[in-house]
Amino acid sequence: MLFVDEVKILVQGGQGGQGCESFYRDRRMRHPRPDGGDGGRGGNVIIMADRSLRTLLDCRYRQNYKAEKGGNASSKGKTGKTGADCIIRVPEGTIVKDEETRLQIRDLVKHGDFVVVAKGGQGGFGNVSRKFRTEPQLGEERALFLELKVVADVGLIGFPNAGKSTLISAISKVKSKIANYPFTTKQPILGIVITQNDDKKQSAFVVADLPGIIEGAHLGKGLGHQFLRHAERTKILVHVLDMGAMEGRDPLEDYKKLNAELKKYSDSFLDKYKIIVANKMDMPEAQNHLKRFHKKYKKQEIFPISALERKGLENLIYKIKNVLEKDNFSNDVKKVSQTY
Repeated sequence: MLFVDEVKILVQGGQGGQGCESFYRDRRMRHPRPDGGDGGRGGNVIIMADRSLRTLLDCRYRQNYKAEKGGNASSKGKTGKTGADCIIRVPEGTIVKDEETRLQIRDLVKHGDFVVVAKGGQGGFGNVSRKFRTEPQLGEERALFLELKVVADVGLIGFPNAGKSTLISAISKVKSKIANYPFTTKQPILGIVITQNDDKKQSAFVVADLPGIIEGAHLGKGLGHQFLRHAERTKILVHVLDMGAMEGRDPLEDYKKLNAELKKYSDSFLDKYKIIVANKMDMPEAQNHLKRFHKKYKKQEIFPISALERKGLENLIYKIKNVLEKDNFSNDVKKVSQTY
């Protein structure tokens, strides 16, 4: 499925229904009395978060949305029916903005969150309410910009080919694309990690494999803004470092540059809990680089793993689980399974 996280749409509320101008006549009445009903109000356009959706793809293919027109009134004071609302369903984590000003209208974080973005027009009045019938109003019309930020508990971040896709495939059931070239992951991929407590009660958390970062990402280089925008939603950032230096990179410099890019993009990243993962410990030079890392960053806790050989993963999962539980971030496995 094509992943779409930005889209522009046009929305318009339904026009109000026509009011009725009619008169009731009876042979016993000297003068007929007005009995024309009011037109129905037009439907609203509503944007609602839906946990079953992952992308804004539907909104790319259909960019114009209009609610139903209000029903016309009739004689005997009968009011026209209210027009049906037009409901646009979007993924959790969608931010609704005004297209012209780019000011945020609403952040739809949870399933069922909604916002009315275009109200329907008032129906025209009939002559039972006014001396004369009035024309109905048009519905509100506006252009919107929708921006999706993935909602996940944990975000895997790192430079291209650090092994993030291999890691998420090893700890969850998701199968992420893995290859030896930069930007194998071009869109966020979500996986569920299920754990079991000492009392055998299951819990789960959601991990996002985010596109690789490069220097200048905060300026939009590479997949910069696409990556960093999705990382903002996560509660824990897992720094995945290529400790084997397979791409000829220095893992210590990568760690320094990664933190610098996050800080330059948004100060909000400074408050997030961070876990450092030394991946590719099965490589010949990995132990030497790990010693260098410990020497320079003595106070930093680091988790040596080999995602490819599935070694060291239990300690990492246990650490993530404990951090989430302390902050009441963990979810019941049944609830998460229904969500994703």
